[in-house]
Amino acid sequence: MDSKLDLIPLAQWGLFEYPRPFLVCGPCSAESEEQVMTTARDLRAMGLNVFRAGVWKPRTHPGSFEGAGVPALKWMQRAREAYGLKIATEVAGTKHVEACLEHGVDLVWIGARTTANPFLVQEIAEALRGTDVPVLVKNPVNPDIDLWIGALERLHREGVRKIGVIHRGCSSYEKLRYRNAPQWEIAIELRSRYPQLPFFCDPSHMGGDRSFLSEISQQALDLGLDGLMIESHCNPACALSDAKQQITPAELKDLVESLIVRDQTSDDLDYRRALARLRTRIDVIDESLLFNLGARMRVSREIGKVKKENNISIIQASRWDEVLSQAARTARTYDLPVDFVEKIFTDIHEASVRAQNDILSSDEDY
Repeated sequence: MDSKLDLIPLAQWGLFEYPRPFLVCGPCSAESEEQVMTTARDLRAMGLNVFRAGVWKPRTHPGSFEGAGVPALKWMQRAREAYGLKIATEVAGTKHVEACLEHGVDLVWIGARTTANPFLVQEIAEALRGTDVPVLVKNPVNPDIDLWIGALERLHREGVRKIGVIHRGCSSYEKLRYRNAPQWEIAIELRSRYPQLPFFCDPSHMGGDRSFLSEISQQALDLGLDGLMIESHCNPACALSDAKQQITPAELKDLVESLIVRDQTSDDLDYRRALARLRTRIDVIDESLLFNLGARMRVSREIGKVKKENNISIIQASRWDEVLSQAARTARTYDLPVDFVEKIFTDIHEASVRAQNDILSSDEDY
């Protein structure tokens, strides 16, 4: 995907009102007309203008509530007419898109499970060809940035120009504090590659519990993301899906008002001068890091030569344990996160092993 694509800016979508954060809120599922209308009314009263609700729900186990389907789109239509809202829902195939177009849905999003399936994404892209409906694409369930980008490419190739993304974290087998691992580094990497893409965060699915909504939302805004998709239900305790992560419209209002929205940049001259000085220091430090990494790799290759001359295997487990332990101790001395330092040293070690392996497998004599 070309980072210079001429996508239509978020400000021209006709959906969101400034200032940030831009919000897409509503219940996880549209469960009944009364629930939809009540929630939509209360959200509109707090100033929301884009109302979301799941119409088709991709559930893990059959027998769970899988959404009300097309009738729910009619409820959302009525909420739109009654309260002047824009309406949004998730689509996972051609029939969903066709139903949304028929009922005037203003925004659709592609869920994490669907993003992971190029066949379904292609179906959706083709069904949206020639329309003006904006599409938000959630990251795939697994941390695969190329798969995420591939979904964007498929939409763009079919002529969709109003494209944005939603970061909702990634699934993990490990026991986590949150429902999904944040893995902000993936979002940061995508943002750096395609700065023109409107970028939302879904703290409801990332956290999996309403108690995490505030901290995740604030972190997303601190990283410069444009908006939030937060699940809000008129009576979360009675929700038919994801009850633990939903909040009432009143609670949502309090949450949004508590968030600190930071400017993307500033024209203040003192700020720009201070930032320029600090960035220069960073550039010098980065140059030093690269110089020392280069020196370390040269020593690693020398070690590989010595091992080859003496017929010694590359991996020396005890030595590696010693290096890693020392790195952890030194990290604490410099007040660095130990897991961060261990990851860096592990990557360096793997690169050193590859370099030594190249030497041992070479026909060149040393």
